[in-house]
Amino acid sequence: MTPEGWRALTEEREHLLKVERPKLVETVSWAAGNGDRSENGDYLYGKKRLREIDRRLRYLAKRLESAVVVDPAQQPRKDQVFFGATVTYVDDADVERTIKIVGQDEVDTARGHVSWVSPVARALMKARVGDVVTLMTPRGTVELEVLEIRYDA
Repeated sequence: MTPEGWRALTEEREHLLKVERPKLVETVSWAAGNGDRSENGDYLYGKKRLREIDRRLRYLAKRLESAVVVDPAQQPRKDQVFFGATVTYVDDADVERTIKIVGQDEVDTARGHVSWVSPVARALMKARVGDVVTLMTPRGTVELEVLEIRYDA
C-alpha cells in the first residue's frame, strides 16, 4: 500500500480505538443499567455496533501488520507503469482518463484510485509512454494508449 493508504488506515484505527469505541462502551454501560435489556434499543444497538467496531479493528490490525508500504516517489524506474503510478491514458473513443494505481484498501473510484489487481491496472503494468495496451472488458477489447506516467510524492 502507499504511505497515504497506510496513514488513512492508521488514522481510522486510532479514531475507532480512542473516540468511537470508548463513547459506545459508555452508552452501552448506561443502557445496561436501565434494567430490562431485551427491549432496550440503546443497549441492543450499542452491542451490535460494538461488535462491528471490534470486527473492523481486528481487520485493520491484520492489514496493517501484513502491509508492505511502497513509496511511489522512490520508484527507480519512472518510465514504466508500476504500483503507485499516476497514469494518463486515452481509449478507443478518445476519452482521456487519469488513474492512480494503489492498494486494495485505498480504492476510491471518485478520485481515480484503482486497485493494482483491477483489469485496467493489470493491462497498464510495465507499459511506457506511447505504448498501446489491450484491456479486456465485458463489451470486448479496448485499446489504451499511455500518454503520461507520474510518481507523485
